[in-house]
Amino acid sequence: MLTKETIENFISSVEKEPHDKVIEKFYADDASIQENQNKPRVGKENLIKNEQGMLSKASSVNSKCIRPFFQIENKVIIKWKFRFEWKDNTVTEIEELAYQEWEGNKIKREQFFYDPKQFIPKKRIE
Repeated sequence: MLTKETIENFISSVEKEPHDKVIEKFYADDASIQENQNKPRVGKENLIKNEQGMLSKASSVNSKCIRPFFQIENKVIIKWKFRFEWKDNTVTEIEELAYQEWEGNKIKREQFFYDPKQFIPKKRIE
């Protein structure tokens, strides 16, 4: 059974650790992640590889849960705010909702909902 403590541990990990490490720790082997209505990416190894590709382009990533999160049985909704500082001296700030279905202590399915216009990078102001 999914506990509040497990969700809190997940949130803390996302806020403090590289996202590929979070996937290793909290996602099922056959997990899927879907961006808006795009085709889902499937399989933990595939998810990790995709995340590593994105992280390799960033000089820093700041992740923050905007509380509260919502849980009904094995379904969880979390609002996130992310700031990506890219190696090309641009910045992307996004807010998104993550809808998750957990199996025990692992995420089985996750779908992100966000406005894609947020991904247009802006010049970093020093």
